[in-house]
Amino acid sequence: MGKFIITKRTNGEYQFNLEAANGRVILTSEGYTTKASCNKGIESVKTNAPIDTRYDRKAAKNGSFYFNLKAANGEVIGTSQMYSTAETRNNGIESVKETAPKASITDETI
Repeated sequence: MGKFIITKRTNGEYQFNLEAANGRVILTSEGYTTKASCNKGIESVKTNAPIDTRYDRKAAKNGSFYFNLKAANGEVIGTSQMYSTAETRNNGIESVKETAPKASITDETI
């Protein structure tokens, strides 16, 4: 089973990574000023992850592929790693859809 890991950045902001069952990071959040906001971001990912239309499939200028997961209001709530092909990016999306709703939360800031 995958998990969300909450960490603190060097600038004091909180962020989370969603790890797949194999330990690979499949989604990273923006920075949040409070842990409560970070937890709300995780809940938003859990809610929006199963909805295909919430994924913005992108191609970077260097030819890599990635995606953003957006909330209902259009705000980005998570960004993927870079993938070498559109197919592997799409596999990453499927992994988030499957992993996020039932992922546990580990808080490494305690």
